[in-house]
Amino acid sequence: MKNTGLDLGLGHEAHPLLGHRVRDIASGVEGELMAVVREEVATHTGPRWTRRAYIRPEASGREPPTALGNIEPLEAP
Repeated sequence: MKNTGLDLGLGHEAHPLLGHRVRDIASGVEGELMAVVREEVATHTGPRWTRRAYIRPEASGREPPTALGNIEPLEAP
């Protein structure tokens, strides 16, 4: 897979919205973008690599993942 961002180690990538409030448009979850990670995920046709965003909601310490393309900023970076 082509590296599309600055590699921070262990699959983590730099992203301009890290530490900023974002919304996952797929689920409506809002919170702080904690990480962007390259991960191998299982699909019905076999494993593939994807970039996932981890958002920490204000009311929870759990950081549900979403596709990187599903995030939108709630504030200016």
